[in-house]
Amino acid sequence: MVIQLPKVLAGGDDAAVAVLRRYFTEPLVKTGYLRSGARWDTWDSTGTRVQDVNVFTADDLVAVTMLSVEVSPDGAQILLRERGDEFARLLVEVGPDRDLVDETGELTPDSPVGRLDSALWTVPSIGRTVASKLIARKRPRLLPIYDRAIGEVLGTKQAHLEPIRDALRADDGDLHRRLVSLREQAELDESVPALRILTVLAWMQLKDPR
Repeated sequence: MVIQLPKVLAGGDDAAVAVLRRYFTEPLVKTGYLRSGARWDTWDSTGTRVQDVNVFTADDLVAVTMLSVEVSPDGAQILLRERGDEFARLLVEVGPDRDLVDETGELTPDSPVGRLDSALWTVPSIGRTVASKLIARKRPRLLPIYDRAIGEVLGTKQAHLEPIRDALRADDGDLHRRLVSLREQAELDESVPALRILTVLAWMQLKDPR
């Protein structure tokens, strides 16, 4: 399966850089503040995000609200307390964060990532979209965020992770390198991974076209 690239990637880099700056650095006219999604990548109210890579925290639940989803109180109770050890074990099995482009093997439902995703779906209020955003909080370079807008633009509603991995690895990683270059040209923090550049460009095509 081949993904559809956001239209803005069809031409030179200037248009894509402008979209990224609009998303990450330009305050919204209505509020005067940055859009909430622009705070997602660096949100760390406790200063412990680096230490908490293998455990879901209350900070993660706040962060997902910045991408317009939320976990119910019952779901939070299960995720953080009742089954916290189970999810910590699954995160350990996924391994450290690393770039999806470097994954040579298919990330199947039976892989550690697939098992974590499936386990999250059993928690009240957590489905495909919320699970992707929770995992992306812990492994932002490895797991691409999914929502309906991104899936529609990229053509990945049926399958998301593997088609994106294939696209990043095609042509000796050309797409991955371009996404990193766009991040640098937009003068964004290195905490914004290549995957995030791709999904932001896709989301903006449908949600904030200009």
